[in-house]
Amino acid sequence: MRSRSNSGVRLDGYARLVQQTILCYQNPVTGLLSASHEQKDAWVRDNIYSILAVWGLGMAYRKNADRDEDKAKAYELEQNVVKLMRGLLQCMMRQVDKVEKFKHTQSTKDSLHAKYNTATCSTVVGDDQWGHLQVDATSLYLLFLAQMTASGLRIIFTLDEVAFIQNLVFYIEAAYKVADYGMWERGDKTNQGIPELNASSVGMAKAALEAIDELDLFGAHGGRKSVIHVLPDEVEHCQSILFSMLPRASTSKEIDAGLLSIISFPAFAVEDMNLVNVTKNEIISKLQGRYGCCRFLRDGYKTPREDPNRLHYDPAELKLFENIECEWPIFWTYFIIDGVFSGDAVQVQEYREALEGILIRGKNGIHLVPELYATPPNKVDEEYKNPHTVDRVPLGKLPHLWGQSLYILSSLLAEGFLAAGEIDPLNRRFSTSVKPDVVVQVTVLAENNHIKDLLRKHGIDVQSIADIHPIRVQPGRILSHIYAKLGRNKNMKLSGRPYRPIGVLGTSKLYVIRNQIFTFTPQFTDQHHFYLALDNEMIVEMLRIELAYLCTCWRMTGRPTLTFPITHTMLINDGSDIHPAVLSTIRKLEDGYFGGARVKLGSLTEFLTTSFYTYLTFLDPDCDEKLFDDDDASEGRFSPNSDSDLGGYLEDTYNQESQDELDQYINHLLQSTSLKCYLPPLRKKTSEDSHVFSAIHSTRDILSVMAKAKGLEIPFVPMTLPTKILSAHRKSLNLVDSPQPLLKQVPEGDSQWPRDDHGDVDCEKLVEQLKDCLNLQDQADILYILYVIKGPSWDTNLSGQHGVTVQNLLSELYGKAGLNQEWGLIRYISGLLRKKVEVLAEACTDLLSHQTQLTVGLPPEPREKIISAPLPPKELTKLIYEASGEDISIAVLTQEIVVYLAMYVRAQPSLFAEMLRLRIGLIIQVMATELARSLNCSGEEASESLMNLSPFDMKNLLHHILSGKEFGVERSMRPIHSSTSSPAISIHEVGHTGVTKTERSGINRLRSEMKQMTRRFSADAQLFSVSQAVSSSSHSSKSMKSSTPSSPTGTSSSDSGGHHIGWGERQGQWLRRRRLDGAINRVPVGFYQKVWKILQKCHGLSIDGYVLPSSTTREMTPQEIKFAVHVESVLNRVPQPEYRQLLVEAIMVLTLLSDTEMNSIGGIIHVDQIVQVANQLFLQDQMSIGAMDTLEKDPATGICHFFYDSAPSGAYGTMTYLTKAVASHLQELLPNSGCQMQ
Repeated sequence: MRSRSNSGVRLDGYARLVQQTILCYQNPVTGLLSASHEQKDAWVRDNIYSILAVWGLGMAYRKNADRDEDKAKAYELEQNVVKLMRGLLQCMMRQVDKVEKFKHTQSTKDSLHAKYNTATCSTVVGDDQWGHLQVDATSLYLLFLAQMTASGLRIIFTLDEVAFIQNLVFYIEAAYKVADYGMWERGDKTNQGIPELNASSVGMAKAALEAIDELDLFGAHGGRKSVIHVLPDEVEHCQSILFSMLPRASTSKEIDAGLLSIISFPAFAVEDMNLVNVTKNEIISKLQGRYGCCRFLRDGYKTPREDPNRLHYDPAELKLFENIECEWPIFWTYFIIDGVFSGDAVQVQEYREALEGILIRGKNGIHLVPELYATPPNKVDEEYKNPHTVDRVPLGKLPHLWGQSLYILSSLLAEGFLAAGEIDPLNRRFSTSVKPDVVVQVTVLAENNHIKDLLRKHGIDVQSIADIHPIRVQPGRILSHIYAKLGRNKNMKLSGRPYRPIGVLGTSKLYVIRNQIFTFTPQFTDQHHFYLALDNEMIVEMLRIELAYLCTCWRMTGRPTLTFPITHTMLINDGSDIHPAVLSTIRKLEDGYFGGARVKLGSLTEFLTTSFYTYLTFLDPDCDEKLFDDDDASEGRFSPNSDSDLGGYLEDTYNQESQDELDQYINHLLQSTSLKCYLPPLRKKTSEDSHVFSAIHSTRDILSVMAKAKGLEIPFVPMTLPTKILSAHRKSLNLVDSPQPLLKQVPEGDSQWPRDDHGDVDCEKLVEQLKDCLNLQDQADILYILYVIKGPSWDTNLSGQHGVTVQNLLSELYGKAGLNQEWGLIRYISGLLRKKVEVLAEACTDLLSHQTQLTVGLPPEPREKIISAPLPPKELTKLIYEASGEDISIAVLTQEIVVYLAMYVRAQPSLFAEMLRLRIGLIIQVMATELARSLNCSGEEASESLMNLSPFDMKNLLHHILSGKEFGVERSMRPIHSSTSSPAISIHEVGHTGVTKTERSGINRLRSEMKQMTRRFSADAQLFSVSQAVSSSSHSSKSMKSSTPSSPTGTSSSDSGGHHIGWGERQGQWLRRRRLDGAINRVPVGFYQKVWKILQKCHGLSIDGYVLPSSTTREMTPQEIKFAVHVESVLNRVPQPEYRQLLVEAIMVLTLLSDTEMNSIGGIIHVDQIVQVANQLFLQDQMSIGAMDTLEKDPATGICHFFYDSAPSGAYGTMTYLTKAVASHLQELLPNSGCQMQ
């Protein structure tokens, strides 16, 4: 017999260690590991980590086998691993109903359990008796299922199990928006059962999704049916959120040592090496001690000051645990493994030596890793005063299986028995390596031959959708419906993937379905859902954003292929030519660069060899999955002739003689969302149509119209239709002056409504008149009255056809308004139809997960509603409509702005620096104010102009407000009697001279034109401040004049000499800056940390009557998001944005005191008093130099408008006066020596 080699002997030593410290806890029936001899439950996360040493040892034996017994030993160890993984699979499959529910609810009550009975695989505690929702534990299971399968283990046996794993993918793919309890099972660190978004869960989910994508769960023995599919957009969501969160671990934890598992082994989830290093250094500097690392700051677990009789902590109690948190040796094992993977021999050596020094020697001299080291109760005060000086004692489980396993694994790696690639066969460790540049392949397709010919005239040769047969082109929503079939399983009652929109990464792959190649157009080109796609400039802008996104986020082999359809809506109004924005885009794409992205324009056939393919075999004819089911049938089928808005998507299927089931299914989906035409065609516009549609209404409006229509006890206004009076009495919203809608008097008229015998409005006659209406506005007026009186589902029987409801007609009108670019009308009908933005919930989640909260509705609370956690789409829409006071247009605009903000947070996260809460209502107000300022018009006209802006201009205006850049607003020289409802406005950046080119050349001519439009408003009253509007909407117009920052009394907006001295361009600059910053809640860098320091030195800060108490610092640490949110909640009680910014400036002056050596400043500091004192000092100085006439005050706050408009620095700057005010306010507390206050 051969003698044992040295390495064989050492491996046998590790085998004994594994047997005595890990496998002795494994249940022979289920394969699960109990936590210890006393604690018999099996935790999912601990089980997976604990078996890693066994898996690693098995591979080490297989590689270093001296004799046959070693191979047998390797097999035996590997089967122990398989048994445990299948045991956990059994536990989870018994909770299949929870997996199904959770996909839709994401509720903590519907989650898989975190621990199970070791002997039976059954649950051990109730759904609400434990913090079960731990996305990282389920993700860790999927990650190692993938890694172990790739290493050659066979863990999954049947296709039913494959379907279950596919549904686990759906379970974790929403991790980026799921608040869970995290890897320490506690959620918020007060341990009161409050879940929060955890970076460790998001990172582990990202790693699992990437690892299991396109993996065959049957290993080398499988086929395409056992392959798991992951949508790449979900992975990218996790990636961007991780990037925005780190090094923070969650809202309540500014750093957590558990992040080691995602920045290094096993997840390797972070792709930015700098971020990995920053996070690692934060852990070392803030959490590392002499015995390991603390889990997080102020962690009370097993400390002597923790009350063992209760699980939760009181918020102010957390300060007690500072500097005495227990230290966990397990984190040093992570550092050893990390050193091996990064090739840092010094790190490996240092941490191995440190770990050896704190291991416990068991019987026979085996090394045991204790759970943690705690401060002895009699030395707590000493440790608190001088951290890391007291010798600690081991507590908790011995051995701690999770730590023991990683200790053995780290030793096997460090001693060379295992190579890094063997425990990472899927190569996750290369996530930080440099990626090659991505070239995006773009193929432009014409919807039909007419468009193809138009493009050819411009020298652009493209194929039509019919030309590229047999390759099939379908809209992105069809892919969402197809993916909804993935993972369905009747045996386990699993429904597959919930219907959700698919992002641009998903639609940039080619799909093979039933041996046919499909390409899907991106969601943003789909006009079926929301009106953004009706604006061609917006489509081009979204194309630019998505191409840049593809360049930075594409991770798959092959190149992304984006199919861009040119549809009939991209033509100029009369259909004679292509829209110029679309043409110029195609030309830029031909150049090879567009918006910073490298692109290659070509035909689909050229790209077939270089694209990435996904095979969707779950739709194959031999699968038991039916394409048509009861749900589809109930959607209602339409006849094939209803393809008016389907463009060329049906061409490639209708010209086939026989359609298979897949074709029928796709046609059914397309037709169920198409429109029929019932309304008469519009006649060409003439110059007589001076009709202006003011498309904003509130519930009060609708009620008043209903009351009038039904002849109630209200002065009745008779009219005939078609008429323009309805439009006249539709109230125009005034966002600038008065957010509280006020009903206007209806103009008297001699005409009559059509009435029946009872004196009620005759709706049948209205429908008759509708047939003869050839004008878009008149059709809108009639449908609006029918909607109000009869409701959306009333059957009009138009032209004798049944089932033609008001809603159907409104939908058709919406399409016509889209073709005519009537944005005010489009937004309003969109609101009436309750059209939802498909991506609204995702957009909202994007913003929230980038640590930015939202409020909707106009301030103050309770009307303004805060959104601090992701909500399901229906709840979110309902909340927005409630907060908008049922004002349809504000609700629609709110949704639109949330979508734009989410685009920016993805494309330009730097715009959101130091912004913690975005107040959408205030942003809308400020947008209207900015338009009023730039156009010199009333608040009412500015609000109408805002509603009539095209989506592209709306997005630009929002960008300028976010970025703080100066911008100009221009009206075009459109004829006065133009039929378009909105004054044409364009928004653009201002050059370094401060005025745009057009303003330099013809500003007076523009102004005189605007006056022609019978909009003569005095210069004094052209713009009312937002603050006045919010605080005192009941003031008379006379008192409002006094609060007009835009034009001080006596300054005419355009002097007779033509020398224009614009308050809005020279003066008013700082007022505007403060108003913008206040509306978007921007604060100086490091503001919250400085507030934390002040609170340590006083009893609290009083802001506008609300106190921010110093006790908050006992619960929260300075870098916590939770603390920042707390400060914001107090600041947000101030309704006027400019006043809020002055308060922020006053607090910044106060923070200078926190750096002084005084221990205490004393009681509660009244910040608003400091601002008032500063204002008084400013007024005194102004009066002393004789500026009496122009010192108007804001009635709401008493602050002088010139003080709002003073620059921070300089002799008359706000900082000068605020510093004096702070000094006088706190004079008795300041040191006596030093200079006297001037």
